[in-house]
Amino acid sequence: MHIVLDETAMAAAGQGNILASRLIHRAHAEAGWYLYAPSCALVEADRGRPGTAEHLAALPGITVLDLDLPAALFVAQRETWAAAHCQYAAQPTPERPDGAIVATTAPKRWDGEPVRVLDLNA
Repeated sequence: MHIVLDETAMAAAGQGNILASRLIHRAHAEAGWYLYAPSCALVEADRGRPGTAEHLAALPGITVLDLDLPAALFVAQRETWAAAHCQYAAQPTPERPDGAIVATTAPKRWDGEPVRVLDLNA
């Protein structure tokens, strides 16, 4: 299971959201669970809730995704960096042939986008 945290999910994790906490625990404790924090979304989450980036980056079950050249070119074509980096990270890759699911507390923002969404408000 590959899951990308958007900035709303990252902020929710810092505020004790139980579903976000469960994802973090599973990514740390269970084989086959992978949790990703795109760096652009991490910056945005930290702007809204200072300390979020440092906290999430220190957790062993979370992989921080750098803004490499292909990601930067994708992000440059979009309106917001955080959402664009999450969308890019959720696309299929050789390591993730089925892509990843975007975890969020704002599922409506992903309407019409080519991503699968996990609503952390449920």
